[in-house]
Amino acid sequence: MAQFDDRRDGFEKKFAHDEELRFKATARRNRLLGQWVAAKLGKSGAEADEYAKSVVMADFEEAGDGDVIRKVKADLEGAGQTAAEGEIKVKLDELLAQAVTDIQAGR
Repeated sequence: MAQFDDRRDGFEKKFAHDEELRFKATARRNRLLGQWVAAKLGKSGAEADEYAKSVVMADFEEAGDGDVIRKVKADLEGAGQTAAEGEIKVKLDELLAQAVTDIQAGR
């Protein structure tokens, strides 16, 4: 019975660890997306950092990526730039891969 408990505890710890990594990777991805959009909007320095933070915070509005996509799409269109949802989704995928690589490398 002790082996079963140890195994269960191991799975629970792994699940918690994986969820923490997923949260960190998603937050980092959103920050990177915010920096990318900020550059497209002509923002730099502290203004770009604040914008990136606002993109990270937008992800807490609802589950999934829809809230982040809507925010950056609206911001880009508000600045007179084209913002195809497909392009944003592709960028999210690219940045998630980069975020995971950065986290695994300890950056």
